[in-house]
Amino acid sequence: MTDNAQPLLTLEPLIEAVQDGITSVGWELSGLQKTTSHQFEGRWQGEGSRSAYLFFHHDTWPDFVSIDVFLDETSRGLKGNFALVVSGPELGEFAPMPELLKDLARVTADCLPASYDTPFVVRLRMDGPEDDPRGADTAVRIKLTIPPGALADGASFVSALASSTTAAFERALAHEGLRSLMIEPEKKG
Repeated sequence: MTDNAQPLLTLEPLIEAVQDGITSVGWELSGLQKTTSHQFEGRWQGEGSRSAYLFFHHDTWPDFVSIDVFLDETSRGLKGNFALVVSGPELGEFAPMPELLKDLARVTADCLPASYDTPFVVRLRMDGPEDDPRGADTAVRIKLTIPPGALADGASFVSALASSTTAAFERALAHEGLRSLMIEPEKKG
């Protein structure tokens, strides 16, 4: 077995495998943040975790589109997910929420592999209670959860998964179900 076929057990080789997979298909790393946490009270008392957040952009896509990756190392092992992030227009410019959710479900079903967990999230944010809800900031995250088996299969498999997930996200960006989000959000402030 080569090193690339060894199971991934720690955060750094996982970060490298993910980065290699996404950058190999033309996306650029635009940010990397690592954190270490220690739980002193509560359910996980005495346990620690190390996490990494990776952010990628591509010249082909607008600045409001990114791929964000969350990776976590705990005493229970490694876990993580890839997310296509699209900061959308103000809430008042969206289709009704049930229609948006149907569109996102269709995009996810059409573009991401059915054999993986692929949740999606719509995030709304207002700066304060005095703001008009129609002007709320929006963002959509379409995710693919890295299965534990991929981590056991090693760096080469994780890199290939990162590349194929990136290709799936690119298909999602071209999908008609995301067209309503592909409007550059207005800059506030």
